[in-house]
Amino acid sequence: MTIWQTSRFDIDLSQPRIMGIVNVTPDSFSDGGRYASTSAALRHCDQLLAEGADILDIGGESTRPGAQPLPEADELARLLPVVRHALTLGVPVSVDTYKPAVMQTVLDLGVDIINDVWALRWITPGAARSGVDVVAGHDRCGVCLMHMHGDPQTMQVSPMEGDVLAPVLEFLRQRTEQLLVQGVQSARICIDPGIGFGKTVSQNFSLLARQSELLKLEFPVLAGWSRKSSLGAVTGAVGPERVVASAVAALLAVHNGARVVRVHDVLATVHALKVLGAAQAAAKN
Repeated sequence: MTIWQTSRFDIDLSQPRIMGIVNVTPDSFSDGGRYASTSAALRHCDQLLAEGADILDIGGESTRPGAQPLPEADELARLLPVVRHALTLGVPVSVDTYKPAVMQTVLDLGVDIINDVWALRWITPGAARSGVDVVAGHDRCGVCLMHMHGDPQTMQVSPMEGDVLAPVLEFLRQRTEQLLVQGVQSARICIDPGIGFGKTVSQNFSLLARQSELLKLEFPVLAGWSRKSSLGAVTGAVGPERVVASAVAALLAVHNGARVVRVHDVLATVHALKVLGAAQAAAKN
């Protein structure tokens, strides 16, 4: 049984877990503005749990292609009311942030997981501590390290070239190694290949097809395909119309070894994974 150790919970990953997305932003690529108000975001947390989410992932700054950085104070103003509510709901709470000061603030509140698209590489000018310092200084918090090529301003202007699996593997190996050297237990670490973050459509689907090769790093894999533009490229669907494609991609990611899927459409993903589970159970009989 694989366990993802987090601040308050040891998450059992022997079955796939669904991480529901709560974007408290006006400009996220799919649902920007829909849950930007605190009251709407609180209701959305409750709704995702009612639909079957196992983890809530709350973000206050968009990392869509072309997104502009947000000051720490503004990010915290968006996050904190929603985080405080989520922490009362009895499930693991993740915060999607790359800023060390934001990480420290939410961990001090009791947040379980830091989900960082920069894989703890971001250095805030003049800051005394890095994200690595913050996570290593905590005795239990979980962390998800994602691969991103470039930054949100440039990643789709100049995406990666050629076969991406080897550089993604090497990047994640280096980032996890740094945490291990700093004393972070391997059970606290999860990895994410970063679908859509500086990759072409064909590269994203190559990562999906060969995702099981990431398992050689011996960390749980989190997959974030929900409503991504690559799904639109092959279906023609836009935004929320990508529900079916997103559920299929999550299903394939789990089939290829992902233990956590990060999704907007929780109920559709729950249903898809129940079908997969039933088929797998029948195959054992």
